[in-house]
Amino acid sequence: MKLSTLAGAAVAVPIMFAAPVQAENLAHVQQLLETNLCQGCDLSGADLTQAHLIGADLREADLTGAILHEANLEGADLTGADLTGANLTQAFLTNAVLDGAVLDNANLTQAQIYFAEAAGASFLDANLTQAEIVGTPISIGGD
Repeated sequence: MKLSTLAGAAVAVPIMFAAPVQAENLAHVQQLLETNLCQGCDLSGADLTQAHLIGADLREADLTGAILHEANLEGADLTGADLTGANLTQAFLTNAVLDGAVLDNANLTQAQIYFAEAAGASFLDANLTQAEIVGTPISIGGD
């Protein structure tokens, strides 16, 4: 075996087993937390556990795989946001706007969804176990 092949293998092996890199844009996370304005931001994979995002502008934001456990999204505008696979367990979504949002495979266990707007939102395979849904037009079932 040549020395260059050994050197290449020594570099490749640790890279293959490295921890996955988070996808979120740290500047966008900071912008959201400082201004509550993050329209179209890349927040995919962001850990926003217990974040106070009351009235946040998250229209068209990429929140795929984001962790919003116990986050307060009261009055947040999530129009057209992609929350595919997001963790929204015990999240507070009173008066949130979810029009056109994608919540496919999202975990909404024990979420509180009161009087939210959800026209055209997708909840395919979302987990709504013990979620409290009041005054929010979410259809459960097939076509």
